Amino acid sequence: MKFIIHWLPVVVWMGVIYYLSAQTGSDMDGWLSIVHQWFPSMKDFDWGHFIAYFVLALTFAWALSSKRLTWRRKLIVILLCVLYGLTDEYHQSFVPGRTPDLMDLRNDAIGAALAMLLLTFPPLRRWLERGHCVKYY
Repeated sequence: MKFIIHWLPVVVWMGVIYYLSAQTGSDMDGWLSIVHQWFPSMKDFDWGHFIAYFVLALTFAWALSSKRLTWRRKLIVILLCVLYGLTDEYHQSFVPGRTPDLMDLRNDAIGAALAMLLLTFPPLRRWLERGHCVKYY
């Protein structure tokens, strides 16, 4: 049962990413144009991919919480996110108005890496330790 509780958020969030990936290009353009208005210098940066894979990395970290979250495990989390990002880009090749893009994969990796970096800060690490979410040694 513990296994299911820990891995269910990963599977659910992958489903959310898959659903968002299945939206046509015109469905996604509305809110992205607003973000690009606020941050014109970040026009090439896809915040949707960044946030989606930031959260996915945190769910992977939660799933691995029964074990120590070492730098090696953090790297594995990032690699798992990038692998799922590859499947996401492949999936987008079949969606009208969407195309696979290496910059999206870059943003996926940046989101996952920053999530893992965030877990190295002592205040957050202590908060997670108190909550028994992740064990650090």
